[in-house]
Amino acid sequence: MPQNEGSQHDGAPHEGFEDELGAVLRSTGEGFSVDGRRELVAGGLTRGRRRLVRRRLAVTGGALALAAVGIGGVYGGSLIGPSGKATTASVAGTPTPGSEKSTSDTKPPGQAQIPVKQIAAIIESNTPAGQWQFENLDAEGHAALGIYDDGNGKAAVSVALYRSAGGDGEAGAGQVECPSKVHVEFDRCASERLPGGDRLMVIQGYEYPDRREETKHWRAVLLTKDGFLIDASEYNAPAQKGAAISRDNPPFTATQLKALVTAEAWRRLLVKLPGDPKAEAAPGAHQAPDPGPAIQPTLRSLLPEGLQVKDKGGDYGYGFMVVDDGKGKSLVQINVQPNMSGAAGSLFGSGDVTTLPDGRKVKLTQQPGEKGGAGVVWWTVDTMTPEGFRVVVSAFNAGTQREAATRAEPALTMEQLKTIALSPKWQKLPRASR
Repeated sequence: MPQNEGSQHDGAPHEGFEDELGAVLRSTGEGFSVDGRRELVAGGLTRGRRRLVRRRLAVTGGALALAAVGIGGVYGGSLIGPSGKATTASVAGTPTPGSEKSTSDTKPPGQAQIPVKQIAAIIESNTPAGQWQFENLDAEGHAALGIYDDGNGKAAVSVALYRSAGGDGEAGAGQVECPSKVHVEFDRCASERLPGGDRLMVIQGYEYPDRREETKHWRAVLLTKDGFLIDASEYNAPAQKGAAISRDNPPFTATQLKALVTAEAWRRLLVKLPGDPKAEAAPGAHQAPDPGPAIQPTLRSLLPEGLQVKDKGGDYGYGFMVVDDGKGKSLVQINVQPNMSGAAGSLFGSGDVTTLPDGRKVKLTQQPGEKGGAGVVWWTVDTMTPEGFRVVVSAFNAGTQREAATRAEPALTMEQLKTIALSPKWQKLPRASR
């Protein structure tokens, strides 16, 4: 998992991430004028959201990055709803019809102006019979959120329409590839190319991947050959978070989700999305990953000999590999993050920290894993240059943090992790990879 989630720095469950996020928010806020408040909300949330998404992408993988962004654009606990108005609702929070009204002066520039009632009508026409309650039917935007009830329990359901910033169906194919189980727990996932060139992913997973007994999250994402995304999500509760489970499973099967996102009726709405796929569209619009191809091969080149790579992945300055030296699987992961000087105080203010002659700080941490795997240990070497260029490397004694330890210690020693983190290769990477 990315190194901004958890307690690898000082042992406090979330303190490191919160301090780092605070530093990012402060940095993001610099240069904004408070005179243009709509621009501040739209621009600030979009920029801040991108930074957070870039770090979370490593956890969620391809299309599941949409979950990190959320329907309507989640950042800092707020939601930009279909009307473009900030609320504190959850991504699929309990709809309150009529709670927002669409007004022309609240839409950020470039936001889709599709009537939500049109999106809702297509959802209702392409799902089994049941009672629907949709949010903000009088608004305009790119998504519809609703509660569906077929008599077996209420369920939150949402559909959002995007242009893929990755381009056409070939360039953006990574957005509809099943993620690695290293970081995302799911029961089933299937990705396929459909007749005609569209690509589809259907995944049946969980809102909290390390707590399978809680809310289930099933999702279908269609990437059309001409670069549009249709993203449908459903839950076995009337809200994505904070609501009691109302049924054993979400209401629609994988086949029914596929039928929903592949409905021909979406085509007439997709053309209404903003024309430039890289434009600052609605705050919830998905931004496809910038490629980071140098992270994985660089990490591989720095690993000791005799390790077999069993799995690998990552993006946005993050990479992971599951390696095995014949004694059991071991997860190794790395974050490469420039411009982190604002978080130096919180990251290196305590613990086993040394300063090298060239000014780089090095922090060593050995602690238990945090995702519930029995006997898992987590070894980390965190480094930062005086200019704020951070490289943090971790290793575990299991293939994932959720499974039980497969060996007594990670496959890499602390000294080997330190050698990787301090390698000059990281600062030579193309900026897009960092």
